[in-house]
Amino acid sequence: MTTIPNASSLPVTWWKSSASGAQTDCVECGIVDADSVAVRDSKDPHGPAVIFSRAALGAMVGAVAAGTL
Repeated sequence: MTTIPNASSLPVTWWKSSASGAQTDCVECGIVDADSVAVRDSKDPHGPAVIFSRAALGAMVGAVAAGTL
């Protein structure tokens, strides 16, 4: 996992889940490369981003969905 101080400096297209609707408490994701995904707070687009491997992000999302995280 890598932290980027300014998420807006990443050359990615950010998106948030369509399930987020008009909520403001969301995370956004952006594909960095074939193996990495960046995640940032949608309320702070110039704040930090965390870069996960696709496998690590998938494991985290699975754990949240299962209620184990």
